[in-house]
Order: sequence, then C-alpha cells, then structure tokens
Amino acid sequence: MLQGQPTHTLDSLCVSARKQDIIKVTEQLIESINNGDFEAYAKICDPGLTSFEPEALGNLVEGHDFHRFYFDNALSKGNKPVHTILLNPHVHLIGEDAACIAYIRLTQYMDASGMPRTMQSEETRVWHRRDGKWLNIHFHRSGAPSVPIKSVTVMMIEAIIIMTRHI
Repeated sequence: MLQGQPTHTLDSLCVSARKQDIIKVTEQLIESINNGDFEAYAKICDPGLTSFEPEALGNLVEGHDFHRFYFDNALSKGNKPVHTILLNPHVHLIGEDAACIAYIRLTQYMDASGMPRTMQSEETRVWHRRDGKWLNIHFHRSGAPSVPIKSVTVMMIEAIIIMTRHI
C-alpha cells in the first residue's frame, strides 16, 4: 500500500452507505412534510416520536397528534411549491441500529404576495432501525417554524389595503 493513499475497507464503505441511508430517509421525511403527506410522515416516524420545536413553545411534544394538526390545517392547504435543502448533514452512527443526524434546513417557498422567501432552521434527528426500517424517534428544531409565517411587511401591507378599502 502506498503511503498517503486513501484506504477503503469493506467496513468504511459499509459505514458510508449507512450514513447515506440516514441522509436519504431524512430527505424522505422532509419531502413528506413539504408535500403535506401525513400518511408518509407517519410511516417514517415512530408513534412515540418526541420533539422540541418552535411551534411547541419550548415544550416536549410526544406522538403524532401535535404534528397532525399542522398537516391537516396548514401543510396540506398550500398548493405553492416548497423546496428544501439540507446543508452540511453530519451523521453519527450509534451502533448498528441507531443514528443521529444534524443539519441546517433551508426551505424555499412563495409567500402570500408571490415573492420567493427562504427560512432556515437547525435540526437534529435521532433514528432507530426496527425490523430493517429506519424510524425517526426524536428531533430538535431551532429557528423558523416549519410552516411559513407571513412577514411583518406583508401583514402591514395587507392591513393598509384593508383599511383603505373602508375609507
């Protein structure tokens, strides 16, 4: 073997493939959110999923009910395109059947006035493999809520328009 040349063992290739599996299943989960597809989301998430997220106002949420509300009332209503990019995903393998991924999530969307917008959040997800299938068992999201919120400027413009109609 030449000194300074990369060595690829079967173990390192297996580790790399497992890390790619975690990135792929995370992308599938985010896609189910973008598409407002609760059924796909529920298949990827453990029924006892726990989370800390901006929408929960600092509280630990358990189960799917909290998230179903957003799918039923916000995510499934949006017909506008949403595109998400996972930046710098870093995967920690924790044994054969557990992994943790941390990344920056950029979400691009069109706001109510038709202007393109981008939101950023910082996310960590914990995955557990059961019966050969990866399930998200916990996540922590900081930053922007997953449902786009109107900007203050857009809300002010809408308020001015409404007020001028009544003059």
